[in-house]
Amino acid sequence: MARIELVNLRKAYGSVLAVRDINFTIEDGEFIVFVGPSGCGKTTTLRMIAGFEDPTAGEIKIDGRVVNDLEPRDRGLGMVFQSHALFPHKTVRQNIEFGLRMKKVPPDERAKEVAKVADIVRIPHLLDKMPAQCSGGESQRVALARTLVTNPSTFLLDEPLSSLDAKLRRELRAECDRLHEVLKKTFIFVTHDQEEAMTLADRIVVMRGGLIEQVGTPMEIYSNPINEFVADFFGSPSMNLVPGEVVHEGGRPVFRSGGVAIPLPDRMKAAPAGKATLGIRPEHVAIRRDGTGDIEHTVRLVEPLGKDTLIYFELGGERPFVSIAEGLALATMETGEKVKMALSPDHLFLFDTDGKRFLGEGRTAPAAVQAAAG
Repeated sequence: MARIELVNLRKAYGSVLAVRDINFTIEDGEFIVFVGPSGCGKTTTLRMIAGFEDPTAGEIKIDGRVVNDLEPRDRGLGMVFQSHALFPHKTVRQNIEFGLRMKKVPPDERAKEVAKVADIVRIPHLLDKMPAQCSGGESQRVALARTLVTNPSTFLLDEPLSSLDAKLRRELRAECDRLHEVLKKTFIFVTHDQEEAMTLADRIVVMRGGLIEQVGTPMEIYSNPINEFVADFFGSPSMNLVPGEVVHEGGRPVFRSGGVAIPLPDRMKAAPAGKATLGIRPEHVAIRRDGTGDIEHTVRLVEPLGKDTLIYFELGGERPFVSIAEGLALATMETGEKVKMALSPDHLFLFDTDGKRFLGEGRTAPAAVQAAAG
């Protein structure tokens, strides 16, 4: 296993800063997921750790040793790419053993190691096939085995599931999770898919514009986002975000948007008056047909999904306002029907015009957080 430290790490391409002086420590055996939109710096960070990109400034330490000047092969890391990059003219067995052959490992030992890792990733039946005879999911398992056989201290995975269909992604996601449990090694996984991040990570690193926005466990990121960007990025459907303003009426803060007035909870009593955005996740919006609730509105669309039903409204934002109801009890609701919504006060979020989250007592969270090394 390996402990990896990023110290004031920066990468510039001319005048463009791809990674902006980030500090972060990955502990032995952790499953870390870097997530964010395209161009946020997550893959560049991974490639600097691997040694395929040279940092413009800062240090990369592995177990306390600065490795900036080490070649990728000397860092003891294993990389799995988005493309499988298998040799098409070699069998699966020959692809897996290629790294061992380059290290001049004796044939008997190579055969033993290939058989062992093939069992771990469940592909012994593929060893004599050619890559063209393998499905996408099988090819990705072969790529994992090829990396695994070199016994790296850390696995670096750059969007390895993005080219697979939804069913295969779920299967391979579970396989990555199982491998982490079996191998007890450090995994660093890069993705733009928040669902992959939520299901795989011990800790998630959310990046935007070369900065680390927030670091935390999946539930910390989901339930306690530090700003509007993180709140919006996680969740399917995304958090409902309604633009409006905070006003104080009778000593209490009220959020107003169009003709809608929503009393804010006591923990937001110090919220400053002015423009703001109210956030709430769809699962915390209850639909009431008995006339009770905070807001009366007209149903615009109903989507029965089997285990859940999505109900859409228009509430003044750029996107529809969504509620999730368990099961199909509300699937018979019709477009144009007027219902009331009850918003859970314990799950309301308030963001200022810069996207900073109001935390109470006049405080807002910083726009971005740099996790201190160590």
